Amino acid sequence: MYILPSLFTAGNIAAGYFAITQSLQGSVQEPHHFDWAALAIGFAIPFDALDGRIARMTNTTSEFGRELDSLADVITFGVAPSILAFTWGFRMLPAMADPIYRQKVVQLGAFICFLFLLCGAARLARFNISADPVPKNPGRPGRKYFVGMPIPAAAGVIVAVIHFFRGIPISINWVAIVWMALVGLIGFLMVSTWRFWSGKEINLFNRHPFQWLVLIGLVLYALVFFSQYVLILMALMYMFSGILARVAYSWRRGRRLLPSSTGPTI
Repeated sequence: MYILPSLFTAGNIAAGYFAITQSLQGSVQEPHHFDWAALAIGFAIPFDALDGRIARMTNTTSEFGRELDSLADVITFGVAPSILAFTWGFRMLPAMADPIYRQKVVQLGAFICFLFLLCGAARLARFNISADPVPKNPGRPGRKYFVGMPIPAAAGVIVAVIHFFRGIPISINWVAIVWMALVGLIGFLMVSTWRFWSGKEINLFNRHPFQWLVLIGLVLYALVFFSQYVLILMALMYMFSGILARVAYSWRRGRRLLPSSTGPTI
């Protein structure tokens, strides 16, 4: 076991564990626990991004580290956000005139959140056994893409929405239905074969123009002081980028298959 990359993976697991404990403590009277859970999962994303890079840079990659990283991802980006999505979005629904209807909404919400977890685990398993996966809507040659939405990004959408509302749980029925649809959509995107930008072509260890430093500084400033708006904007942009890329590919393919209207006439 290599200590340095494993420390980052351990940080990933610790953030997931903290998020689960906060999700279970959250309530209408104490919504900050939901917000802290969302932020903890958000903080785990850099840990997940760094452990693999650190291992490759220090030549400390191993099968043990790869398996540990996958298990950490299941905990932090699968179990933790699915529990958070349920407790924040469905468990806190107020009493209704029709208690059976409320019970059905809560039960269906719990099932959708479980599907999110199942899709995330399946996405990780497919990633681990795929040598060089290619999306059904291939992008530009030479660029690397994820096949299906990566699980940290999927969890990022959930926590960005919850952080946007400062952890105040859903208390309106139709909003809970919208939340259910969003969680289900994210689960589907993880097991889809659609392309998502990987960002692997970015290497901060290479030489870049000075403007990059200014841009990174601005992004960090916005993340610290306007995280409520910046995180949800980034998360939704990434999610819809994959959807729009798939729609555009289907549209172009449909146009190519259409018979030419300029052919000879009799």
